[in-house]
Amino acid sequence: MPAIKVGVREFREQIARFLESDTPVAVTRRGETLGVYVPTPRRSVRAADMAELRAAADRLAAALSDVDEEEIVAEFKQKRRARKAGKR
Repeated sequence: MPAIKVGVREFREQIARFLESDTPVAVTRRGETLGVYVPTPRRSVRAADMAELRAAADRLAAALSDVDEEEIVAEFKQKRRARKAGKR
């Protein structure tokens, strides 16, 4: 199931709607993904059990299956170096 991309402001303003949704939400700032909210199926008001957490983890893994960890780390390091160079 693909994630919906929303900005931080929209996520904050409509958080109740996203919390009730069954679709993962990628929260972005200026086009860069900050995090992913992966809802768990609700059976009751009680805390999610291990099966629900595993299902959420599986959905997250599927959503991130095309992401290369080394590429992300390299991009992070490059942006960090650029930010440090800009502050000098």
